[in-house]
Amino acid sequence: MVKLIVGKKGTGKTKKLISLANEAVEASNGNVVVIEKGSKLTYDVTHKARLIDTEHYSVTGYDAFFGFLSGLCAGNYDVTDVLVDSTFKIGGQNIDEFAKFIEKINGLAAKTDTQFTFLVSADESDLPATLAAVAEKV
Repeated sequence: MVKLIVGKKGTGKTKKLISLANEAVEASNGNVVVIEKGSKLTYDVTHKARLIDTEHYSVTGYDAFFGFLSGLCAGNYDVTDVLVDSTFKIGGQNIDEFAKFIEKINGLAAKTDTQFTFLVSADESDLPATLAAVAEKV
């Protein structure tokens, strides 16, 4: 399943992500992964979650990001939750490419039984109608 947490900068998306990550760790029988660009969440997310900085792996663009997430799931079969901060900083601002990326992630989520949550710094009205069903406004 894929969920988008949508809101403009400063609306509390990252705080919600931290809360969701810590809750997922408590509820999960597998691994919870938090992905960010930079290392600003180091002290906020519980040490029981795997924290990954995409800058260490030179992940840029949605194709590279999809490959990275696919490899993450392939290399560790018991990943239950993947939470991503700063999605547009990692993949780019192109909304059409983002929509295609989310469509591919839906397939990956179904195959791997993984919950994906992405933080999106945008107004909900800026997103295509296809993404409205999975978007949650902060």
